[in-house]
Amino acid sequence: MAPAAVQTATMPRTFLRRFLPHPERLTQNKSLRWLGPLIEEAHLFHLNRHAVAMAVFVGLFCALIPLPGHLLLAALLAVLLRCNLLISTMMVFVSNPLTIAPQLVLVYEVGEWLLGRAPEPIAFEFNWQWLWHQGTGVLTPVAVGSIVCGLIAGGLGYLVVRVLWRWRVATLWQARAKRRRPHS
Repeated sequence: MAPAAVQTATMPRTFLRRFLPHPERLTQNKSLRWLGPLIEEAHLFHLNRHAVAMAVFVGLFCALIPLPGHLLLAALLAVLLRCNLLISTMMVFVSNPLTIAPQLVLVYEVGEWLLGRAPEPIAFEFNWQWLWHQGTGVLTPVAVGSIVCGLIAGGLGYLVVRVLWRWRVATLWQARAKRRRPHS
């Protein structure tokens, strides 16, 4: 009887390492030297279930905050929360020129709903007076909505990564145990 085909499945950590740059290459990059010893912190590049899930949380939370520089905010939070820096900053790109308009509408309407107000129709005019007038009325619902939506999206991302990571590891261990059992 021919031996069973060996499954060449990889653990989640091995899969992620294929796509992420090696930390040593980052420390040698001239444009990143200004970060000094911070870039050499090992926890910023860990690829374990907690570090990756927390990085997804940070990235999705920051992606839904409509501020200029949310990439820097994600990097700062990754350092403070000791999660994977690269994954957290890459997840910020969920918010991009194609998704920003629906994202802003969503966070505005969620913010209005949470504040107990009905969304007002906005007639767009391109001048400073209109922008100043609308900006003051729109800023609060967008801020509230973006924080709440960011927490929800980040929390869901965190849970999905944790569950999928655990499921993948468990199935690989089961397959390994099955391969090691003596054939009857």
